[in-house]
Amino acid sequence: MSTDTKTNIMDMFEEGKVLKICAPMVRYSKLPFRCLVRRYDCDICFTPMIVAADFMRSNKARDSEFTTNDSDRPLIVQFASSDAQTLADAACVVAPFSDGVDLNCGCPQRWAMAEGYGACLINKPDLVRDMVRLVRNQVAKPNYSTSIKIRIHKDLRRTVDLCQQAEAAGASWITVHGRTADERHQPVNYNAIQTIKDSVSVPVIANGDVRNLRDVEAMHRLTGVDGVMAARGLLANPAMFAGYECTPLQCVWDWVDIATEQGTPFTCFHHHLMYMLERVSSQPERKVFNSLYGTAAVIDYLHETYGPVQDCGMST
Repeated sequence: MSTDTKTNIMDMFEEGKVLKICAPMVRYSKLPFRCLVRRYDCDICFTPMIVAADFMRSNKARDSEFTTNDSDRPLIVQFASSDAQTLADAACVVAPFSDGVDLNCGCPQRWAMAEGYGACLINKPDLVRDMVRLVRNQVAKPNYSTSIKIRIHKDLRRTVDLCQQAEAAGASWITVHGRTADERHQPVNYNAIQTIKDSVSVPVIANGDVRNLRDVEAMHRLTGVDGVMAARGLLANPAMFAGYECTPLQCVWDWVDIATEQGTPFTCFHHHLMYMLERVSSQPERKVFNSLYGTAAVIDYLHETYGPVQDCGMST
């Protein structure tokens, strides 16, 4: 694991600058992928969501869910929790190896809501306030951030109240996914994000439908936010924040190098490449590629189909 550094992540928020952030993604925003996007202008990375109670209950869970290294900074560890003390305990464990913790108040999946995690927390502002406050009080590390990631209510006044309570409890910043818990593919509500931004004094990060650098700039222009977070856009193009329209071949080979060096399981290695190549390959090519099994077969295919980096025929 990476040892502690003196980073104050809040110093990264500067007037007029838009921070570019890799979202927490179950199975995908793990250490190898974070290493990749950091090579392409990603400012801050989140771990996948980790269930705090499981994390505290089992050494095995801690070892499998949280891996990092010296170059994996700035790093935010996202937890799912419904109990303030459990969240604070988990935060204390990861604090020496990270720059902040984030409470997931936005996951709309049925299993998470049934456990009292994720988006159901936006309807429990008192609990969110208590969880933020306890983490702030118990993590004995100056400059360590405590943040929340939320979805919005249909009645935006409730969202504003939630955010103001979290700010009063000591939240360092707030990430807003501009959809309700029931919405999946509906347009992102830019007005709601702007209203929240105007209602608090801590930084606000916007999330939802960010597929390229133009979307980052548009989100900033429309909402005034301090940062923009991407998920699926980065999966499809990990070099997106560096201005590439599609995954450049250099990025593909960077992924091969990082994944093989870190011993990434084949399924994860292969799935990331499926996402990266989707926009730049034909349907017959995708069918062949998706059926490959084994790292050697994948690397042979990449050499034969795309060639080494100097022969790059893919988009830059």
